[in-house]
Amino acid sequence: MNQSRPGRGTIALAIAVALCGLANQRPASADTLPGALAQAYVNNPTINAQRAAMRATDEGVPIALSGYRPTVKGTIVAGSNDQFQTTRTPPTGAPGTPNGSPQYPGAWNIYANQAYNVTATQTLYNGFQTANRTRQAESQVSAGRETLRLTELNLLLQAATAYMNLLRDTALLDLNKSNVVVLQEQLRQSRDRFNVGEVTKTDVAQAESRLAAGRSQLAAAESQYITSRAVYRQVIGIEPGKLAPGAPVDSKSPNTLAESIIRSRQENPNVTAAALGVDVAALQVKINEGALYPTVVASLAAQQAYSPPPTPNLLRSMQLQAFGTVTVPFYQGGGEYATIRQSKETLGQNRIQLDNQRDTVQQQTTQAWGQLDAAKAQILATQAQVLAAETALNGVREEARVGQRTTLDVLNATQELLNARTALVTAQRDRVVASFSLLAATGRLSVVTLALAVDTYDPTVHYHQVRDVWVGVRTPDGR
Repeated sequence: MNQSRPGRGTIALAIAVALCGLANQRPASADTLPGALAQAYVNNPTINAQRAAMRATDEGVPIALSGYRPTVKGTIVAGSNDQFQTTRTPPTGAPGTPNGSPQYPGAWNIYANQAYNVTATQTLYNGFQTANRTRQAESQVSAGRETLRLTELNLLLQAATAYMNLLRDTALLDLNKSNVVVLQEQLRQSRDRFNVGEVTKTDVAQAESRLAAGRSQLAAAESQYITSRAVYRQVIGIEPGKLAPGAPVDSKSPNTLAESIIRSRQENPNVTAAALGVDVAALQVKINEGALYPTVVASLAAQQAYSPPPTPNLLRSMQLQAFGTVTVPFYQGGGEYATIRQSKETLGQNRIQLDNQRDTVQQQTTQAWGQLDAAKAQILATQAQVLAAETALNGVREEARVGQRTTLDVLNATQELLNARTALVTAQRDRVVASFSLLAATGRLSVVTLALAVDTYDPTVHYHQVRDVWVGVRTPDGR
């Protein structure tokens, strides 16, 4: 009895290849990789939280600038002064009579008092602490922007990975579904041939075993597909639709490994943020050293008081004071010296961390470059493997039809073709993800580089909105 051939399995291969970016046509209604990245850039809560943290960091600059400005305080004192007074009244009659004895009458006297004070204080010199705090706050803003850029970079890489993982797992699920269909047909044919005496019970059992294994692989593929959909929803922020092929971004990365390493050591946000951290730590040393310098403060005070009886001749008084205070710290217990030494050690730590970050991004760049090269080679190898496995399966089926091959040979050839297609799907996914990883390692992965159709978040807008604000509790967005 002849075995029917399922057309060399080209339908399943076409699905797998198309999902991994090898198809010639893109579905018009499909979600695209750039579109998914744009959605993540807008919707992801991690990046929105980091933007809020960046806006909070911006407020450090006006806080530091407040040290240049005067402080004005007003005080109102109002109350009453209650006095009980006892007076001695001389006698008016003969001694021994009631009118001849001294009297001691008592009375409550209540006086209202009011005083108004206004004091303005201006720091003229404090060891350059205000200037250094301002420069430190500006460096913290710059470091915060690099941290925000790092968050955006990691999010885009995470979103691209989630997109390609779902593409891969969709293709693998389709492959395993097709494989189960093929194995079911193989089992049916084996049973038919067993009924006419062409094969033994062993052949039927082998087909049943391979079908059970195929169903197990299908269940695992379904589980992984569900997981990938959940990750996609978490990262991108929307439910996935029909995904279009994802394209690599090799053209946006340097052409050589050496150039990639140089760029990563200079432009990777981990490195730039660490370099700005060194500046922040160096300014903290200067701020702490400012505690050893004198402090000069100018003050202007005005007071107006109202004082009714018991001083009836002084109903209102006005007092103006202008004075300067110079404070020279001779010795403060030694704490300020320990603080300076501590900040110097922190500065040294930040410099070491900067060197470590440069070495780390170099390693990441080299690893991503190697993974990209390996993925490209794997695609070529697995494409050849798929073609060879298809040819081998067709030959084994023809030979099995004339009795030169066993059912097990057909099952093994079918499994080898499935493995080859799975390897091709995985290699296609790895190639795209590795290209994004290399671009991220060089610090160039951004919405601008990818030309995504989304409004780019500009952290400088909020900074300029709040930098020179003297009063007001509302944020620029109206809160």
